[in-house]
Amino acid sequence: MQRIEEIVQPVKAEMSTFETYFKSALESNVPLLDKVTKYIVKRKGKQMRPLFVFLTCRLFGESNDTTFHAASLVELLHTATLVHDDVVDDANERRGFFSVNALWKNKIAVLVGDYMLSKILLLSIEKGNIDLLEVVARSVKEMSEGELLQMEKARSLDITEDVYFEVIKKKTASLISTCCEAGAISAGATEHREKMRVFGEKVGLAFQIKDDVFDYGTPDKIGKPTGIDIREQKMTLPLIYTMDNCPPKIQTELKNIVKNHNENSAKVKRATDLVIEYGGIVYAYKKMNEYAQEALLILSELPDSEAKYSLQGLVKYTMNREK
Repeated sequence: MQRIEEIVQPVKAEMSTFETYFKSALESNVPLLDKVTKYIVKRKGKQMRPLFVFLTCRLFGESNDTTFHAASLVELLHTATLVHDDVVDDANERRGFFSVNALWKNKIAVLVGDYMLSKILLLSIEKGNIDLLEVVARSVKEMSEGELLQMEKARSLDITEDVYFEVIKKKTASLISTCCEAGAISAGATEHREKMRVFGEKVGLAFQIKDDVFDYGTPDKIGKPTGIDIREQKMTLPLIYTMDNCPPKIQTELKNIVKNHNENSAKVKRATDLVIEYGGIVYAYKKMNEYAQEALLILSELPDSEAKYSLQGLVKYTMNREK
């Protein structure tokens, strides 16, 4: 498997320049806002979403100002949703750092997220990139719908596999599909934008399934399941499959644990053991690999290039990452 440093190589210069570009997009004359956004930038992750934008652009042409603008829009959206999600989830940490709401309370965190969403609108209007604004706005809509759909269904624990895929398609896959479509648009490859949107969606679905499996471990090395999703009453693919394919007695036991004993460590451990025993993890890995292969098939239709090899590596990295 390629290391992330190798995957970035074709767009290493762009990713380095992007850091400065993104910081300038966040600048404000309000000292408190500037302080919070600088804290957010300092604790940034691997910036996978801008990477998808730049690599997709390089499939069809050279990176340009529109590409940097597209990468900024998706990173602004991603960051805003993380800040808002921490408020919704009442989370005090993210990636080992204090969350914005933990340091500055919910009101400020919500307003900082709103500020970032407003910057998406203003930057798009300033640059005249209405096509990009349309793609990003669609993603905002879908991510909000996905979150609300998940909340609605979690109360009654009646999420079917179809509903689960609808949720993660909107919540996670929509943003990665936006990255890939925006990258194609920035290269002027409008005839490929739909193909790359679908590619990003497939990768996003596989990415989220992988995240859901982390709660239980892996088929060959289960390790120490965290049970966080069960504690939060989240119906993810391993649990949905198990409930659909286990004996009625086990199904009743699982529902009871998730609904009434989700804070009991021994009961949560029992639930994760049942999901593993009845094939929920193996099935989730199977579906994840199906989506990954569909994404790779789309790439196989495009001419060979360094960017193509890196995107192939990024798909595989997404599937094999350990956190």
